[in-house]
Amino acid sequence: MEAVLLIVVLLFVAAVLLGAYVTVKAVGAAKRGVDRTISQARRSVEDTTLRAKSFGQPGVPGELAQLRLRLRTSMRATQDALYAGAEQDASLEESVRLFGRLSAHGHELEEQLKQAERDPDRARVGARVKELRDRTEQVTRAADSLRWAVRDRARKFADDDLSTLSADIDVESGALRHWAPVQEPDTAPWPADARGPEALDPSDPRRFERTHPWQKEPRRPSSRPETSN
Repeated sequence: MEAVLLIVVLLFVAAVLLGAYVTVKAVGAAKRGVDRTISQARRSVEDTTLRAKSFGQPGVPGELAQLRLRLRTSMRATQDALYAGAEQDASLEESVRLFGRLSAHGHELEEQLKQAERDPDRARVGARVKELRDRTEQVTRAADSLRWAVRDRARKFADDDLSTLSADIDVESGALRHWAPVQEPDTAPWPADARGPEALDPSDPRRFERTHPWQKEPRRPSSRPETSN
């Protein structure tokens, strides 16, 4: 009885622990989903604000907003292309690593552009605009080059696969359309003295011992003597 009670207690504890684990995982997943949604919403708001500034503010503030928007758009598009491609192509691992190094420069440049936007010394900021513009051009050019290379690689593989598939289908279609009349096999005449199934005497009981599954079993001769009227 004590053993049964111990087993019941252990099962109850295991169920409680499993429920707690599932609850923690569910809460963690929900929190990550909320954080991801908040981050996406924040990025959308920032992009909209930068786009409005780039068109609505003249001079240095508008150019800084335009540089930030270009940097963010290029880096995000490259990141999406790389991560999507890496799921199908393991050879992109080195490209992902290089993009990680480029992202460090991109984040640093993003912070410098933000500081320049908030800096009240417009003369000092104006003197740095060319440097910030050149760095933005360098980072976005590298990101764009990497993104285009990934897309060209994926497109080339898709074209090669389609060409191979089309060739295989053409061969199969030709094979399906090729047919020839069925030749009847040449059969040698059955020897007259052969004692096969057909050479058995009709009254021989052996002819009823073996039948093919597609044949009906012939009716056996009746052994009942005939009666005359």
